Amino acid sequence: MPDDEQLRILHERSYFFDHGLKFACRRCGACCNGAPGIIYVSAGEIDPIAGFLDIGRDVFVERCLYPFRDSYSIREDDTGRCIFYENGCAIYPVRPLQCRTFPFWFQNLRSLKDWRRVASGCPGIGQGHLYTKEEIMTILESAYPLYQVFKDLLP
Repeated sequence: MPDDEQLRILHERSYFFDHGLKFACRRCGACCNGAPGIIYVSAGEIDPIAGFLDIGRDVFVERCLYPFRDSYSIREDDTGRCIFYENGCAIYPVRPLQCRTFPFWFQNLRSLKDWRRVASGCPGIGQGHLYTKEEIMTILESAYPLYQVFKDLLP
């Protein structure tokens, strides 16, 4: 997590989303399909997902995950579709932090251009709840551990 001074600076600066951004997950799977990628699952997320699926941790890890960095990533099919997406997310209530915080990821909020790029593929952006700057910053702070995992992979 960034230190208090870094957080204060981040909260005080101006962003293109100072007046908020609308988003409502349509559960359409647009972010669950496409080019192969990484669906990071932290060590603390494994047991809740396995429990939700009513399978043992070891079985879940063996069948559904592959090692990535300090934990795992959810497997995808040959087209890049998450194995838990089939006409909706099968683990939606316990989906990983990466999924819960989409589209409010650092790389999507760096500029209006980046936001518009991700919005072009997500029908939920511009719809539903108006997230305030404060709500967005809270989501970004909660996603900071993901940023630490992915920062060297970001453009």
